[in-house]
Amino acid sequence: FPLISKSSHLQKLISLNNEENIDEIQISDIPGGASAFEICAKFCYGMTVTLNAYNVIATRCAAEYLGMHENIEKGNLLYKIDVFLNSSIFRSWKDSIIILQTTKSMLPLDEEQKVVTRCIESIANKASVDVSKVDWSYSYNRKKLPEENGIESNQNGVRTRNVPKDWWVEDLCELEVDMYESVIKNIITKEIQTNDVIGEALKAYAYRKLPNFSKGMVPCGDVSKHRLIVETIVKLLPSEKGSVSCRFLVKLLKAAIFVESEDRIKEELVKKIGQQLEEASVNDILIRAPDGETTMYDV
Repeated sequence: FPLISKSSHLQKLISLNNEENIDEIQISDIPGGASAFEICAKFCYGMTVTLNAYNVIATRCAAEYLGMHENIEKGNLLYKIDVFLNSSIFRSWKDSIIILQTTKSMLPLDEEQKVVTRCIESIANKASVDVSKVDWSYSYNRKKLPEENGIESNQNGVRTRNVPKDWWVEDLCELEVDMYESVIKNIITKEIQTNDVIGEALKAYAYRKLPNFSKGMVPCGDVSKHRLIVETIVKLLPSEKGSVSCRFLVKLLKAAIFVESEDRIKEELVKKIGQQLEEASVNDILIRAPDGETTMYDV
C-alpha cells in the first residue's frame, strides 16, 4: 500500500485500528479537503500530479496532516512541495501574490508564517528592484506618474516604453489589508522606493478597497473592515510632505469620519492636510455633516 508507506499518520491509525479490531479508517477532517487528498494519493501511486499557486498550499496542508515527511520515505511529498515552492512559487511575482491570497485559512500557524514570510520577502524584493530588471508580467491600467509621462527608451532604433516606477502597485491591491500592510512595510524598510511611489500605492489601494471613495465614501458593507483599511492606510502614509496630494488626504479624512475611525487617526490626517492646505480648493475641503445635523457641511 504505497499511500500507507508514505504516511506516518495513516500508519498510526492502522496500528490503533488493528489493536481495536476496526476495519475502517476515518480521515474526514483532512485539511484541503478531497481534492488535496486526491493529489496526495496520486503522488503515492506514482501518478502525475500538477501543482500550482492555487492548490499547492492546500496540498501541503494535507501532506503535513498525513505526515508525508522525509523520515518516513525519501523524496516524500512534503519535500517535493518545498522544492516546488522554492524553485517556482517564491520566484514568481504573481504566484507569490496568489499564495498570500490563499494561505490565511489553510496552514497551521508555524508553517503559515514560514510560507507567508517567504512570499512577503519575495514580493518586496521584486517591488524594490531597478525597473530595468523587471522582466515578468504585471498589471498596469492606470496613468503613469506625472514625471514619467512621455518617457521612452531607444534600443537599436526601436522605441520601447520604460517600466513605470509604480509597476507593482495594482497587483498588490488584490491582497487583504493585513497582508498588504506587511508587504508595504517590508518594501518601506528596504528604503529603495521613493515616498511618492509608496503614496501612489496607498492611493490605489484606497480606491480599490473602499466603496465610493472617489465620491466621499458612502458607507456600505462591512464598516469595521473599511475602518481597518482606512486606519492602515493612514499608518502607512509617508511622513514627508507632498508624498500624497492634499485632495487624497481630504478624501481619507472623509472616509475616516464615515467609518468612525479613532480621533487620533482623524487628527493625524488634519495635521497632514494643514501642511498642504495651499493645494486644496474649497470643494476639496467641504465635508458633509453627519445625518441629523442642522448644517449641510461639517464646519
